[in-house]
Amino acid sequence: MDVTASAPDALKGEGPFENAVTDVTEIADGIYRLCTPVGPEHFPGGFTFSQFLIVDDAPLLFHTGPRRMFPCLVKAMREVMPIERLRWLSFSHGESDESGALNEILRAAPECEVVCSRIAKSTVVDDCAIRPARVLAHKETLSLGRHQVQWFDTPHFPHGWEAGMMLETTTGTLLCSDLFTQFGDKHPAITEDDVLEPSEAIRKKAQFYANPKAARPILEELAAARPRLLATMHGPVWRGDGAAMLRKLADRLES
Repeated sequence: MDVTASAPDALKGEGPFENAVTDVTEIADGIYRLCTPVGPEHFPGGFTFSQFLIVDDAPLLFHTGPRRMFPCLVKAMREVMPIERLRWLSFSHGESDESGALNEILRAAPECEVVCSRIAKSTVVDDCAIRPARVLAHKETLSLGRHQVQWFDTPHFPHGWEAGMMLETTTGTLLCSDLFTQFGDKHPAITEDDVLEPSEAIRKKAQFYANPKAARPILEELAAARPRLLATMHGPVWRGDGAAMLRKLADRLES
């Protein structure tokens, strides 16, 4: 079935996403959080999966979501813009929630190209995707129109060799992947409450950072960009002094 041609109300995810309802929130000017919760019947304690859409002359989506969640993504995006308009697609690292729906999105958006790290291009995209990726070098910027995004290589943090993060420089929104992950399927879209301690409580049970002891230089470089919003994939977006929060995380990972 061509989900892009289906009536929006007919689009349904599969498996744990079959009855999911995706929440759409504008977290900064022109930047939307598309958050799909999964209840405790599918994931112990519940979980959330967020993608971030920057609407501009050349729209960009960060994270694809899992393949089985793709219909939820299409339906949610239609509240803001048709998926066919998408020009750029990016993600931190190769994992189902980061890049699982890669080809579904590329088929739905014929002008869309993947932008990622050099390692992600060679180890993930160019072998698996229907179109080759464009590399963004470390700290290279890409203009979307009113918005500018800057790429940061973050090897082995949060996960694999190919990992990276993206900063939208106009609003100071850091698309920070799995940083500050929280369990639960009910979170506010944006919070100013502490996100470090809830995330660290999870890390005590499940060490989800690939190389935490070597994260200080990466986190210091991200902190130097002075983000004002930390847009995590699993949990709420945090608003505040992003540099201070990132340095607090570096301190904890070294302890």
